Amino acid sequence: MAGVSRLYNILQMQNVNLSQHFLIAMPAMVDPHFSKTLTFICEHNDQGALGVVVNRPIDMNLHSLLEQVSIALASDSLKTIPVHFGGPVQVDRGFVLHTPLGQWQSTLAVSPQIGLTTSRDILQAVARGEGPQQMLVTLGYAGWAPGQLEHELSQNAWLTVLARPEVLFEMPAEGRLAAAMGLLGVDYANLSEQAGHA
Repeated sequence: MAGVSRLYNILQMQNVNLSQHFLIAMPAMVDPHFSKTLTFICEHNDQGALGVVVNRPIDMNLHSLLEQVSIALASDSLKTIPVHFGGPVQVDRGFVLHTPLGQWQSTLAVSPQIGLTTSRDILQAVARGEGPQQMLVTLGYAGWAPGQLEHELSQNAWLTVLARPEVLFEMPAEGRLAAAMGLLGVDYANLSEQAGHA
């Protein structure tokens, strides 16, 4: 009977769309790319899933990133904005998660308010002080093949919860994982390595 129940759960998961959700890595996550991470899912469909890790700043700020792509920063106030490790795919490419959506050359509309942009024009606008009101800059992204994320969920690798923009854009990186856990009413420190997904 347990096998039938597990099959039913897997079939149910195949119909789940986790766009605009947080993935919270379970304590047992051994993959060093995702251990203790909070990932925001930007797109999830039958082609797979795409997201960005949002709580892992790297040793780089916006000023040094813009210098590498030959864009001059007009305001010192933006110099210290941290750049994050967004995931292990295309780590040499910049991704800007932002609100409002705006009209940029290459944007994935995650919602009517939030976009993920990869085109240079958004960085040029940010450098001029004309960029989005709120943003999170990453190098790289996280990607899953068709069915892969659903399989990982069935293996209890992740907890999921509907994302809140204030966790993404208004909290410091070190507070985002705990804040996402708080949306579930769970304390990460007390989370069992055997717990399931929500």
